[in-house]
Amino acid sequence: MQEDSLYRILHISLSNLQALPECKSSEQGAYFVFWWKEIPLGQLFTEPGEVLDPRQFSVKMEAAIKPALLQYIQWTGIVTSELLPPFWNWLAEGKFGEVKTWLNDIFKGFADENIPQKVPVSVVICTRNRAASLERCLKQLRNLSCRPEEIIVVDNAPDDDSTRQVAERCAGVIYLLEERKGLSFARNTGVKAATKPIIAFTDDDVEVHPQWVYQVWKSFSDGKVAAMTGLVIASELATEAQLIFEKHWSFNRGYLDKSFDEQYFNANIKQGPPVWEIGAGANTAFRKDIFEQAGYFDERLGAGASGCSEDSEMWYRILLKGGVIKYNPRAIVFHEHRKSLADLKKQIYSYMRGFSAAALIQRRQYINAGYRYYLFAVLPKYYFLLLYRGFPRYRSRFRTVGIEIKGLISGLSFYRKNRYKPANKI
Repeated sequence: MQEDSLYRILHISLSNLQALPECKSSEQGAYFVFWWKEIPLGQLFTEPGEVLDPRQFSVKMEAAIKPALLQYIQWTGIVTSELLPPFWNWLAEGKFGEVKTWLNDIFKGFADENIPQKVPVSVVICTRNRAASLERCLKQLRNLSCRPEEIIVVDNAPDDDSTRQVAERCAGVIYLLEERKGLSFARNTGVKAATKPIIAFTDDDVEVHPQWVYQVWKSFSDGKVAAMTGLVIASELATEAQLIFEKHWSFNRGYLDKSFDEQYFNANIKQGPPVWEIGAGANTAFRKDIFEQAGYFDERLGAGASGCSEDSEMWYRILLKGGVIKYNPRAIVFHEHRKSLADLKKQIYSYMRGFSAAALIQRRQYINAGYRYYLFAVLPKYYFLLLYRGFPRYRSRFRTVGIEIKGLISGLSFYRKNRYKPANKI
């Protein structure tokens, strides 16, 4: 399989299903995302040259969406053993009327018919020298079915005034200049300026789903929830770099609701809680008052400093203090991955540099967290196996192994130089 082949992204709505796709021999692969109206249910990769008739496709589709269907069915209280077998038969036999009727009964309790026009959420976009991307992002936010009451653009150490001009052309957008270079500085500036009880962060290179802000706000209906993350779906898989990222570094955390809490924290303490699994900074939100309790973003971390992990380190502190973080797959953004291998390698280097620095910073906060063991025992074995398996050509997944190792080592050096510096200079 040539992993540098182009992949199509196909969104399949079960509420409008007329026929199952038929995958014929092709130089293209396909990435299917399955939906019931505005609810994502699962995904499926088919590889270039893979041939599937509709019945074979239905089997793979069943495996892709069954976990999410079972979750929603469980919430309705319907006995799954009585209803699932007919559903799969209907799907395989092309009885799409029965499929739609059944799914409509399952999901009618999750249909949001009275979505408010605005909700008390502050959306913060931290940006630097990306005026065109920012303009697209702001246009989307202003055209959502449910809009935030506040939009804040933080211009981080810009080279020109193009970001300010874009923000000023958008009525109601608050523009802030943060001259100190670093994503955590920019995030903290946005947090301090926000006036709404929920603060949501997204990036200028994403497209937000029409109900994104509403679902972010809804995630906090449980008063125990201190923070949330949401689903990130690739918007394009046209290059080898984008495909490598989606298959091996994806921001996508799946289609099931999850809660991360004290139990999760303690169950993973031996190797250090893997807080990087919680979500992505391009789709996360916090209660504003949690920053008073857990502190602001660590300004030693993030782009412009260590390189990454300022968001996952914040999630770590929330969990350390007994807070709950919710993953809501109905809060959706679409992310444009780096297109070139050179840009991907720069990105992965920053990720690994920030990762190792953040892991040791997290260990300093709670000495029993086993991040040293993970960094110095688990990861060396993992990378030795990757080097062995990829030898000698290092294609596909193995293209970035060398830069990952360099990033990890650089992060350790960064930590040694910066471990005694204050996390915040507010």
